[in-house]
Amino acid sequence: MNDSPEYLEKKRFFDSVITLYGRNVAVEVLRDDAVQIHKLHLSKSNRIDETIEEILALAEMRGIEIKYHTKESLSRISKNSAQDQGVAIDVVSQNYRSASNIATDLPSSFRLLALDGINNPQNLGMIVRSAAASKIDGIVLPRRNSTKLSPLVMKASAGTLFKIPIYYCEDLSEILGIKDTAIITLSSHAKDDIHTLKIPSRAIFVLGNETEGVSDAVMRASTHSVSIPMYRGVESLNVAVTAGIVSFLP
Repeated sequence: MNDSPEYLEKKRFFDSVITLYGRNVAVEVLRDDAVQIHKLHLSKSNRIDETIEEILALAEMRGIEIKYHTKESLSRISKNSAQDQGVAIDVVSQNYRSASNIATDLPSSFRLLALDGINNPQNLGMIVRSAAASKIDGIVLPRRNSTKLSPLVMKASAGTLFKIPIYYCEDLSEILGIKDTAIITLSSHAKDDIHTLKIPSRAIFVLGNETEGVSDAVMRASTHSVSIPMYRGVESLNVAVTAGIVSFLP
């Protein structure tokens, strides 16, 4: 394995690159000088309209490399040929980092949200927004069995996608054994009330899939399982609403 400093630095850089797609998304990130952009990808078949002209002008003004591709090649980059509109853009997010950095990134006390099988991009975007607005220190997002960061997530996050650390891993098993850290699952079946829980100084709150909840494997690894009290016969809350409540716990 190549572990030279140059290789590791290059790997860290490309691990932080998120590819988004769509013309309006490209305009939005190109207009934001706080967002670092690695490269702009355009289809050779694009009809030059006002939006494409603006994209080209913004990219030229910021000195961003532009690569032209066949429609088929661009679809392999965007991974969404039906919605990419002939445009993809590589965004460098310093906040998108491997979960292996949690132990060194965060102070002796922290709170994280970990997402276990969240499949709806709108839910993910709203979770990001709530977490970014609170004192939550970051979000753990598995690459396996989870929705990916995308323009739909970006839109639902209302511009907050790059404002909070997002730690990626293949699955949550990678973060369940962090030393001296409580793993707190949210479950409507749990007997303990979230509002009476004395939250440890290092805590990861796990939010489960929209229909099935937290997976059995994660539930078995948890140190606490808590519920949000429900009234008037309501059985559960949307996962994004749950994330909002957890994010602003005192």
